Amino acid sequence: MMQHMNGISGIEKDRIIEGNKLEYGEKHDALRWPTAQEAENASSERNELLEHLFALDVKSCCNGAKLDCRKLSPGCRICIEGSWSCLFINGTCNGRCFYCPSEQTETDDPMTNTVPFPNVEDYIDYIAKFGFTGVSISGGEPFLTFDKSLAFAAKIKRKFAGGIYLWIYTNGTLVTEEKLKQLRDAGLDEIRFDIGAVDYRLENVKLAARIIDKVTVEIPAIPDEFHLLKEAIPRMKEIGVDFLNLHQLRLTPYNYPRVAKRNYTFLHGPKVTVLESELTALKAIKFAVEQDVDLPINYCSFVYKERFQKMAARKRHAALIRKPYEDITAAGYIRTLIIKGSPDHIEQHVEIFKKNGEDERLWSRESSRLSFSQSLWKYIDFNKFSLTVVYHETRVCPFISYHHEFREIRLNDNKAVFIERRPVFTGKELDREDAWFFGKIMTTGKTPAPASMDAYWNEILDFERLKPGLAAYF
Repeated sequence: MMQHMNGISGIEKDRIIEGNKLEYGEKHDALRWPTAQEAENASSERNELLEHLFALDVKSCCNGAKLDCRKLSPGCRICIEGSWSCLFINGTCNGRCFYCPSEQTETDDPMTNTVPFPNVEDYIDYIAKFGFTGVSISGGEPFLTFDKSLAFAAKIKRKFAGGIYLWIYTNGTLVTEEKLKQLRDAGLDEIRFDIGAVDYRLENVKLAARIIDKVTVEIPAIPDEFHLLKEAIPRMKEIGVDFLNLHQLRLTPYNYPRVAKRNYTFLHGPKVTVLESELTALKAIKFAVEQDVDLPINYCSFVYKERFQKMAARKRHAALIRKPYEDITAAGYIRTLIIKGSPDHIEQHVEIFKKNGEDERLWSRESSRLSFSQSLWKYIDFNKFSLTVVYHETRVCPFISYHHEFREIRLNDNKAVFIERRPVFTGKELDREDAWFFGKIMTTGKTPAPASMDAYWNEILDFERLKPGLAAYF
């Protein structure tokens, strides 16, 4: 039986709660948080739903953070693979959805990962440099700047053809047959509609299904609109919708006035989410399967986005800035292993590396200190050394901050981006026993840690691998 939810320590809970209190201030206490009993009851309800879904042959993936995974949109599969770039073509929208996370009134240049791309040629070079295989055009509302959206789509597909899977997001209000045909002729592979913005109306979705190869409905799972969703699911299948993606509702400082007044239970996490939204998504999958509606439904939980999408970005950037003797963990962090001991013992180990034909780039020596790759772990005699483990995370930046080590990545003669590495864990010296524990964690990610160092080892585990299952309820 798969693990549906990963445990969470009291220390981590306190850290997360304090972070949410800091973000929302006095508004935090006005929200309805679950009591311990309510959280336990909701977890039991979720587990019962999951067990029922698995019995119906519903599949999970991404360490249990996403389901149903039997049939996903090509774009969603690319997202899981970590090779998706989302371009925000504008920051303005004509919808006023209560759940929208931001104001959507900006008219800045097209942007991805905080990097502006006013010129499509620069963005094309960015796609090529980082090896993306999927690109989405989002907003805002891309149809508000349709000429720009069309131009970017056409030039991207002209450059990469079948090497890039391209989709666009829209609330559908400005969709016309002519515009859909222009996008199709430009090479658009998929269009995704937020029907929550139009009271679940499907007229323009139906129109698109006759023109665009793949049509997806992508909306948050809204608890108080579950009846509308159930009515729409069979209709979506009838009109030719290929996929339904459901997201978990989350709270932001911007949408707080509208979301907070609804009768929701809020959950602590890296960002505040709505408990009932997750249960609604699972119930929607159950409804479709039990009603034999052959419409693939993908629940994209917030923890999937928090873990897998961020992990993919970290790995992509880490590969460009890590040193040869450093490793990239399964969670996407750069790991540096450092042993400290006498210069003689250091020299002895360097000679062992060389005698075994190891690549000299896999270690770096500084007198009584040696940094080395995980592949050399088997040679280290921890009776002679203490071990320190350091982790860095990476990000792409449009300019140099000079706060952290960086590398310039030239896209072309006119455009560059910068990869920064920021220390997130500087560790402490570990003795022989603790080094042994770390070795088990590094190779398996599952070894129980010493009870006396619970918080420390849980933090190590988070840098080494992604948590399994859905989010803890608290």
